[in-house]
Formats: sequence, C-alpha cells, structure tokens
Amino acid sequence: MFDTDRHYFDDFKNAEILRKIAARCYLPTNQLMLDLIEQHSGKFKIAYSISGVLLEQFEQHAPEVLTSFKKLAGTGCVEFLNETYYHSLSFLYSREEFRQQVEMHRRKIKQLFEVDARVFRNTELIYNNELATFVSHMGYEGCLAEGADQVLGTRTPNFIYSPPGGSKLKLLLKNYRLSDDIAFRFSDKAWEQHPLTAEKFAKWVTQINGHGDACNLFMDYETFGEHQWAETGIFDFLKHLPGELLKQPETQFLTPSEMIDTYASAGEIDVPHVTSWADTERDLSAWLGNAMQSNALHELHKLEGILKERGDEQLLADWRKLGTSDHFYYMCTKYWADGQVHRYFSPYESPYDSYINFMNVLDNIQSRARG
Repeated sequence: MFDTDRHYFDDFKNAEILRKIAARCYLPTNQLMLDLIEQHSGKFKIAYSISGVLLEQFEQHAPEVLTSFKKLAGTGCVEFLNETYYHSLSFLYSREEFRQQVEMHRRKIKQLFEVDARVFRNTELIYNNELATFVSHMGYEGCLAEGADQVLGTRTPNFIYSPPGGSKLKLLLKNYRLSDDIAFRFSDKAWEQHPLTAEKFAKWVTQINGHGDACNLFMDYETFGEHQWAETGIFDFLKHLPGELLKQPETQFLTPSEMIDTYASAGEIDVPHVTSWADTERDLSAWLGNAMQSNALHELHKLEGILKERGDEQLLADWRKLGTSDHFYYMCTKYWADGQVHRYFSPYESPYDSYINFMNVLDNIQSRARG
C-alpha cells in the first residue's frame, strides 16, 4: 500500500479539520477565556495541556490559534502543563522514549510561551505509582490524575494527595462527576438535571466548601463548541460560570501550580495499577482492550531501537506519530456495536479497518528502517 508513497498522513484533511475546530472551538473559546480573565480582574484562571503535535499543526495551519493562546499566556492567569510531545502511550512501553518526548514538549512550551512547566499531565490521564516516581525525578512538583473510585474508595477527589513513600509530588485528582456533567451530559435532554445552568453548577461546586480544598475540572477543550455545539448554550454557560462561582467569598480559581503551593497533601493515594480518564472502567481498556491493539502497540515499540540507531529524523518523527493514542482508540471494539463515544471519534468504517491501515503503515516504516 505504501511501497512508494511515504506520506502516511492526510495533511490536507488534517488542516481542514483543524481549521473547522478552530472556528467552532479554539478561537471563540480562547476569546471568551480572555474576556473572562479581564472581566474578573484576573480572578479567573485556567490551565492547558496541549500536545506538541497539535502545537505544530497550529503553527502550520492555524497560526491565529497559537496567537490567541499566547495572548492568554500573557495574562498571568493561565498555566501550561507538560505531557508527551506526541500524546503517546510511551510510558507503558519505553521509559527512555517517554523521557525524550516529555523533554521535547518541555522545550516546545518554553519556546512558545516562555514558561517552565511545573505540573505534568500524562496522555489520557494515564497514571500509577511508577509514573509519579518517574516524573518527580524529572523535576515536576505536581501531576494530574483521574479521581477514580477504585483508587479513592470512600475518599473524595476534592483534596490534594501524594503518592506513597514520602514523595513530595502532589496529585491533583479530577472530579469526574462534575467534569462529565459539562463534557458529556450538558446537552443530554434525557438527563434529569437538564438544562444545566451556571447557577445550578456553581451551587454543586460550592457544596464542596468545608468538605474539600479543590474541585478539579478536567475536560477536552473541544467540549466547548465541538462536542457541545454553540447551539446547546455551552458558551453562555461558560460565560456566566466564573461569576456565579466568585459570588461565594470562599471560592477562588487557582492554577495547578498555585494549588500545590497553597495546599498540603491530605494523605497518600496508592495506585499500583494503571488508571486513566477513559470510559466507565477508567483503565487502559480503551487502548489495550483487544488483541489488535496489543499487537499494534507491541509491533510499534519493537522498532524503537533500530529507528534511533538509524538516526533519520523524519523516519523517527513518522514512527512517533504512529504512537499517538488515538490510533489505538480507533481500534477499540468494546462500544462499537451500540455506537458510543469511540465510534463518534473514529474516521474509519470499523476498528478492523483502523488496525489494517495502521499495520500497513508500520510495515512500510519497518522497510524504510531496514532499507
């Protein structure tokens, strides 16, 4: 399939989709965020985790989006986090590749926004004790993770925690119920809380006062205007939410770095098994739940050594792009039959088409590596 054509990625289609989402989501949402920061005199704050490959696409296809993020950075009310450059699952397979990608991302964020990130967010909120140790040794002071029930037990995600063993790293756990109310349930007319207003949501958040130090809302940025279209009222909701929250004198917005500077750990959270923010299981099954996914990832990472020895930067970049978590998400079969979220995001007719296409590309990369 790719014997002569090494252009595996549809740059025209990628640019088209990026510009569409920029118009629906990135540009209007960034402008609204900037307006809210100014309206509330810097009391409204937000943090972003943007992969290196998306930043590259902004540079190439939508520089006005990058300009809008730089304006936000200039307010002093926005924090940028570090993650893997290629939004990859590399921590699960190669700590050296993981380290290299994180360092690439660190440099990119420094170059574009003139900041040194203090807080780390792994791809898809994938986290366990080993990740905490590794990123702590890399110099990070905080890490985001899913507030999964199987980890917390009877505890709440609304405190700052730390990994076991006396680590100084602080964990910011996602309040997935409140986050998902916005990200997934906002436009669901069958939901008993529909319609969700800023006043109602602010009341839910302020109920945490006295029972926790934080309410961490993590969600895809495309929630605003893409997953939840403008017609649903999502922008109006976002426009009024900070004001409703700030009506309560005990409520304030803090960046992740400010959070870890302000609050002590409420205790240790032991996470021996990997958690993520995907699906109801909040584990790795969205990317490693079937034999196709496992085989594709295994075969991909088998090539790391030979590719790095070869020293071909373009070939290495192509290989790294294949490591982006979305490729394996498209191969997921568990929700395909009833058309859930996996099918919504996939450009393929089926998970099997995704796998076949991926393996054809990987075969060509292997030929180039040995050629």
